Amino acid sequence: MPIILKTVLLLTISNVFMTFAWYAHLKNLNNKPWIVAALVSWGVALLEYLFQVPANRIGFTVMTLAQLKILQEVITLSVFVPFAIFYMQQPLKLDFLWAGLCLMGAVYFMFRT
Repeated sequence: MPIILKTVLLLTISNVFMTFAWYAHLKNLNNKPWIVAALVSWGVALLEYLFQVPANRIGFTVMTLAQLKILQEVITLSVFVPFAIFYMQQPLKLDFLWAGLCLMGAVYFMFRT
């Protein structure tokens, strides 16, 4: 499997865990004390790091640090939008499109040769 594809796959899995760690407690644990939500989120975040750290180490062999960061942001938005709409039942907003277009510009500037 190509290194960039492996990096994208691992970062996508990492981002799914990250998004749930950061935001799912707002829906699932909103009646629990914040410390319970924090501990559960911490456990989920551990899973995130088990994918994120290898992804960044692998990706850093062919990409710059700045390229890895922009790739991470694109993946984050790509994971967050469906999560927000389908899991958290948030309305689809045109702002998601504008944010995506801004990130496409960032990708262009970071990956141009």
